[in-house]
Amino acid sequence: MIDLLILKAADVQAAFLFEGVIVMNHATRYLLAGLLAACAFTAQAETKVVIETNMGNIELSLDEQRAPKSVANFVAYAKQGFYSGTIFHRVIPGFMIQGGGMTADMIEKPTSKAITNEADNGLKNTVGTIAMARTSAPNSATSQFFINLADNDFLNHKDRSAAGFGYAVFGHVTKGMDVVQRIGQVRTTSRLIHQNVPVQPVVIKNVRVGQ
Repeated sequence: MIDLLILKAADVQAAFLFEGVIVMNHATRYLLAGLLAACAFTAQAETKVVIETNMGNIELSLDEQRAPKSVANFVAYAKQGFYSGTIFHRVIPGFMIQGGGMTADMIEKPTSKAITNEADNGLKNTVGTIAMARTSAPNSATSQFFINLADNDFLNHKDRSAAGFGYAVFGHVTKGMDVVQRIGQVRTTSRLIHQNVPVQPVVIKNVRVGQ
């Protein structure tokens, strides 16, 4: 025999117990199917990652639904172990912290091909969001990313021109924003052609996916 969960008296007619089988009317069946599908989609639409640094861990939720290419790209680099040993090489207080492409010796690692810019996905560069770094060319993002320390509206998608396309947000920090803020306050200097480089390297030890 199967136990029935009765929501309220008016819903009793929606289900009948017949030889141990629950028989539901069409409306209830479609409602339950829709709820189950929505739950499954929500679960699949977010990817959890942890950026382990020498200053602490940063946990993020990546939005597969609205930024599928950016998320797939980031996850691929993470699973390859690409980010291990790279640094946050550009830190600007009140603006953002950028990493994912340089070693502690300021050598840029070779990457896979650039991806399509998804800055028009509706996600905004607000405090605590993670976005793809790139050159002045809209579709030039590879491995590097940045985490916003402020609401940076000027980085958002305005139009489809090179100047207005914006920077693609693909997730947000869920835990460890204090770590992000501490990284954002480290002392910086200039090294070679690079500015705003932390004096003491902020090292990404590993990026874990799905934990």
